[in-house]
Amino acid sequence: MSDDRQVTTRSATQQRWIRMFVDAADGLRWGLMREPNLRIHFGVATATVLFGAIIGLEAWRWSLIAICITIVIAAEYFNSAIEQLVRAVADQRTVEFANTLHLAAAAVLVAAIGATVVGLITLLPPTISWLLPS
Repeated sequence: MSDDRQVTTRSATQQRWIRMFVDAADGLRWGLMREPNLRIHFGVATATVLFGAIIGLEAWRWSLIAICITIVIAAEYFNSAIEQLVRAVADQRTVEFANTLHLAAAAVLVAAIGATVVGLITLLPPTISWLLPS
């Protein structure tokens, strides 16, 4: 009898995990369909990956690029979630809600600026070598 309960519990746990991944995929899809800034970030990320493939980045450079892309896109998803939440609960525009939205947007800006700096430091040397071979 105890073995049957373990199988049932394991199955329920697996179903919860599957549901969490489906919900996350729905969030990814929803964001891409309705948030223009996410599409911009994904476009820049795609262009960066394609450019990195063309110039033949080393693995350590890829890891920095991947981390930067992940941070910026995650920050934009957090910003979008905060915007949705504020819109859902705000009957009127208050200073606190405005400040919350400004702070969330600032987080994306900081992440994007940091990623740009890291991207330049990471991509510039191989780009120069690719454009001006010895």
